Amino acid sequence: MKKIPRLTNACYFFSFVLFFLPSLVFAQDTSNLQLDLTHHVVGYLAAALTIIAYIAAMSEDVIALKKSKPMVFSAALVWFAICIYYAMHGQAKVASLAFESNLLAYIELLLFILVSMTYLNTMTERGIFDGLRILLLNKQYSYRQLFWITGGLAFVLSMVINGLTVALLMGAIVVAVGKDQPKFIAIACLNVVIAANAGGTVSPLGGISTLFVWQHKILHFSEFFALMIPCVINFLVPASMMYFSVPKETPNVTQQKIWLKRGSKRIIFLFVLTLAITVSSNVLLELPPAAGMMAGLGLLQMFSYFLVKSEKEEFQNTANEVETFDIFKSIGDIDWDTLLFFYGAMMIIGAVGFVGYLDTIAHFLFAEMNVTVANIMIGLSSAFVDNGTLMFAVLSMHPDISDGQWLLLTLTLGVGGSLLSIGSAPGVGLLGQVKEYTFGFHLRWMPAILLGYFLSIAAHFWVNAVNF
Repeated sequence: MKKIPRLTNACYFFSFVLFFLPSLVFAQDTSNLQLDLTHHVVGYLAAALTIIAYIAAMSEDVIALKKSKPMVFSAALVWFAICIYYAMHGQAKVASLAFESNLLAYIELLLFILVSMTYLNTMTERGIFDGLRILLLNKQYSYRQLFWITGGLAFVLSMVINGLTVALLMGAIVVAVGKDQPKFIAIACLNVVIAANAGGTVSPLGGISTLFVWQHKILHFSEFFALMIPCVINFLVPASMMYFSVPKETPNVTQQKIWLKRGSKRIIFLFVLTLAITVSSNVLLELPPAAGMMAGLGLLQMFSYFLVKSEKEEFQNTANEVETFDIFKSIGDIDWDTLLFFYGAMMIIGAVGFVGYLDTIAHFLFAEMNVTVANIMIGLSSAFVDNGTLMFAVLSMHPDISDGQWLLLTLTLGVGGSLLSIGSAPGVGLLGQVKEYTFGFHLRWMPAILLGYFLSIAAHFWVNAVNF
């Protein structure tokens, strides 16, 4: 008789263990569309892989493994386990539709961020951000003035630009002017991190968690601006306390000339126009934000065609070689590790929710516990776990809470990441780029940041009391 290969034996064994191991309380009732797997081995597998994936992602610098890899791999394992189990019970379509629903949510996020990052890469290539850096350097501001200027710019820019990009830009300015003052570099970078997180919470265009809430139509675009005063307080309270530790001297900086490549100003205009199209099409036509952003990408691509054609004509008329602009290089240079990380995070959170765990957590947080306390605790946890992932998890729970509580959750998740340097993308980005800015230095100022956190919450209850 022909022997069965060892690999086949392993597959049979895995199938037996995974799908036929008796459940503790699972009832074999396939009449319901969604099966309760919270006490089944498939559910345990989903929970275990989620925890392992997040630990691996958070240990990226230690184990030298890009954060997207464990997330994408674990998400695939979990969903295949769920889909196989449902197929064995004659309900494969139920699981596949759940997968497609989570995939659609991710695709909307992917397209939005892809266009935003493409514009930022294009503006970087055209020298726009270098020009801003040189402009500030040439003004001969004192360290204390630069402390407020870089923090204020980080707050404003992060309302429309990715917080990580803003932090790296302001960090480059801080390092350039403070090369003889390590103390200034450290405290100014900390200020930039807090400002970028606070500013990104005011607008859906600047933060992942706010973008999720906007995409899911929980709040309208204009409603997020109700968080302006709380977010300003969150930024100003720790900044005012840190200000007295900033050196009073003025740095010695040599004058540099600003040089922008052709089309730079028109690209800025197109970026602003893209944001206007995105907001107006969502408000007036109820189109998803990704639709407006993709329209803006089309505008940028058409402009790049004109730019390349005109640069080639200039090359033909001059003896100097002209470096032509490549729009697809700007698209290719986006941070795919982050985008794939969010794919894994959203899909694995969606799987945990489909299994049934999120319903249990939601019942505990929003039924048995005070909603305000729950939202504050979730915000504090964003100092350890990515705020976008946490917000997606809460959205997957479908809690029945007021607009005021949704705004509170948006606020706490947006600014809670400032409590630790590893709690937000701006903090992690500057940790890797600026040696003076360290985890320990950030931790020293945690009491001041925590004070700003709770005062911003108090301000929210005062300013937006009508929404509760």
